[in-house]
Amino acid sequence: MTNDLCWLSGTELAALIRRKKVSPVEVVDAILTRIEKINPKINAYVTLDADAARRDAKAAERALGRKGARLGPLHGVPFSVKDLVITKGVRTTFGTPLYRDNVPTEDAPMVERLKAAGGIMLGKTNTPTFGWLGVTHNLLFGATRNPWALDRSPGGSSGGASAAAAAGLGPFHIGTDGGGSIRIPASFAGIFGFKASWGRIPAYPASGTWNLSHIGPMTRTVADAALMLAVSSGPDERDPYSLPAQRIEWSKMLRGSVKGLRVGYTDNLSGDDPVDPEVRTVCAQAAKAFRELGCRVEDVKPGWPSPKSTWEQMFCGGLAIRLAPSLDRRREIDPGLLPLVETFLRQPPTQYVQAWFDRLAWWQHPRALFDQYDLLLTPTVACPPLPIGVDTVTEIAGRPVSFYGWIPFTYPFNLTGQPAASVPAGFTKSGLPVGLQIVGRRLDDATVLRASAAFERARPWGDRRAPIG
Repeated sequence: MTNDLCWLSGTELAALIRRKKVSPVEVVDAILTRIEKINPKINAYVTLDADAARRDAKAAERALGRKGARLGPLHGVPFSVKDLVITKGVRTTFGTPLYRDNVPTEDAPMVERLKAAGGIMLGKTNTPTFGWLGVTHNLLFGATRNPWALDRSPGGSSGGASAAAAAGLGPFHIGTDGGGSIRIPASFAGIFGFKASWGRIPAYPASGTWNLSHIGPMTRTVADAALMLAVSSGPDERDPYSLPAQRIEWSKMLRGSVKGLRVGYTDNLSGDDPVDPEVRTVCAQAAKAFRELGCRVEDVKPGWPSPKSTWEQMFCGGLAIRLAPSLDRRREIDPGLLPLVETFLRQPPTQYVQAWFDRLAWWQHPRALFDQYDLLLTPTVACPPLPIGVDTVTEIAGRPVSFYGWIPFTYPFNLTGQPAASVPAGFTKSGLPVGLQIVGRRLDDATVLRASAAFERARPWGDRRAPIG
């Protein structure tokens, strides 16, 4: 029963705890025991707050016995937090020795809200320095490994979160996404990741890539992500760009039909995106599920001009500005990141400003497509999970690829702020997970979640477990 508890969804655990079928102490102890066994193999958690988690679990158990106690929707259910997201009294390193001793005095809004809903924080998950990579390693904690294949990365920059979810080390995980950092690791680790509309879940403090960065749920089921969204969305005065609260019961939205939705599918947004043949095949097969569900699915060829240089200017330029004051401590900066920072700091500031105008102009391309379609489906990533020690690929399908060229389907939708999810679509012949990306209209998070849930019912993935014990 102890190991079984680790594989239950957060939604199931919350219901069992509320009915007193299982206690928060049992749940937390079971997951902490599994972390002790599995984490040394994959390095998903880098800071574990076990004593506080057990203390909070006992308090949650006592609350169950009090008559009239008000229990939140996450009462007694554990969650983890990416190490880019601040946590009160718990070390937050941002994946760099520069902040090895940083202990924040407040929680980020999403952390605060999960706790207020009764969630129990277990600890912090690994990330590359300031989230600059699509894989996960740093000078402070080393590399995180994929539970499906220990010689592969679980993606990044929320790779610790995806590895933890895939290995049964907790049901709820907080990730962030400035260019694909929720969706890439969701694809690589065979889990569900949801990048809610920019501002739907307030983000504070602002990151170096604040204008691109989303915060959101990473889970094994769509229902769990909807539950996390329900308790964490809505405005917060600390984030002046956070969206007004919508009166949507996110979990109820999952039961709705997708029949009649207009859906476009492409594996080439710009006309110049090489895609691994196995990834292309798996995603094309997965897209057929939407036709079976009653959607009007069409192959589309957007032919958009690539926004890669615009995104890189904003993403990498923001990281460079964030790290500029620390260049006198260059030994503590990832050697792969250092030349990127120096390159962007040499550029004139007008180049960064111009990227803002280019971003606004580029929006007209997806805007026109979403005038015709409710959803756009793409591969999440253009290739299977990367080997440990490899930060990028140099070619895909025999064609050369630039440094961030293997994620052409994710970063465009950080420029637009649209909601986007990655659902487990299948596996390569060698057993590596492949994700399908579902992108919705601006601010239409509900349709993305509904479509994700419909796909989950049509192509269930919940019984697939990484072969890690």
